[in-house]
Amino acid sequence: MENKIIQGFSLLNKEQKLKIVSSFTSKPEKAKEIYKSFWIKDSKESKIFDEFSENTISLYGLPYGIAPNFMINNKSYLLPMVTEESSVVAAAAKSAKFWSKYGGFKAKVISSVKTGHVHFLWSGNYEVLQENFPELKARLYNRTKDITANMQKRGGGILDIELVNLNNDLQNYYQIKASFETVDSMGANFINSCLEEFADELKEFANEKQFNEPSIIMSILSNYTPDCIVECSIECKVDDFKDLDIGMNPNEFVKKFEAAVKIANVSTYRATTHNKGIFNGIDAVALATGNDFRALEAGGHAFASRDGKYKSLTKINIENGNFKYSLNIPIAVGTIGGLTALHPLAKLSLDLLGSPKAKELMMIIACAGLSNNFSAVKSLVTKGIQLGHMKMHLINILNSFEANEKQKIEAVEYFKTRKVSVNNVREFLNRVC
Repeated sequence: MENKIIQGFSLLNKEQKLKIVSSFTSKPEKAKEIYKSFWIKDSKESKIFDEFSENTISLYGLPYGIAPNFMINNKSYLLPMVTEESSVVAAAAKSAKFWSKYGGFKAKVISSVKTGHVHFLWSGNYEVLQENFPELKARLYNRTKDITANMQKRGGGILDIELVNLNNDLQNYYQIKASFETVDSMGANFINSCLEEFADELKEFANEKQFNEPSIIMSILSNYTPDCIVECSIECKVDDFKDLDIGMNPNEFVKKFEAAVKIANVSTYRATTHNKGIFNGIDAVALATGNDFRALEAGGHAFASRDGKYKSLTKINIENGNFKYSLNIPIAVGTIGGLTALHPLAKLSLDLLGSPKAKELMMIIACAGLSNNFSAVKSLVTKGIQLGHMKMHLINILNSFEANEKQKIEAVEYFKTRKVSVNNVREFLNRVC
């Protein structure tokens, strides 16, 4: 198809958009049929989902699974997890069941402060701005009092406002840095609204004082949240691992596990995959509860690099026959507003979790991350990641070959004691067909 600009695409209705998009595929009618097969028949529900995003022509389905037996701070949970990878849910569930016998997960919120900035360039004398900042700061609080009123009633609001001089890093670059407590909301809209008011007040203040006019570059919250931290841990006797399917002596297992964590602290290559295992669990629960997994990923990976080198987010301590594995990670989430109030399954997920406040959800999500990471490292240092991983993908491979139900049943039984691979599954199907 020849290249051409599509004018006014966003103004078209859903059917019109679908017709255009399908025409770009190799089989337009088939494409249209597939796209439409994921539409929600209920017009009210369909409209809600369509309006989550822009230019929506269909919905993209992901499995909504449950990892049971999570014991967190002596409270039992069924964790909703949205992910396309079956091994994530299975790993979380298996780990949770094991640790429930040894006190489960212990978790606490260290802090819940979020940060935003007005980024601006200013060619004036910094000392003059610094001297006048106390007055400007008072005006910034006053300027946003209507915005912060409801948040303050819930126990949140603006915690502090600072002037930051970064002129040595970038000529004429300064920040107004503000810290916020947003209680049970993620707070992005609240924070950004305050910051934009700050920017307008800064310009007005400079004009009244006859300072050089500041050039406002942007006003935006930061997804780096090093003051919004959760700590969670699991602990048992080293000998307790004899009850875990590891195929080796508990002491040998613990030594290899410890070495694997230490490797993730010195090798960036390994640390990246190690931490990805944490986010397998974090992202899945964040998605299920209508939270922004992309923000959590960005903040978590930045936190892993806070000392100038990308490292493991987990720590291990083995002492006097005790095994303790812990995770410290920034988790900024909400339980009110946004998708948590609009998406039917997000609302149901929070209901399933007992309608937690934001701090409780922070702890739940962190524990999901630690659970998945423990399972991943355990597999790596024992049987290898592929044995369990590929068995979980066996059904996907069978579906790709369009195996019937009888073939699937026979394949599951056959591969209980054999290595799963695409070639091995193909050969098996060729034999039984």
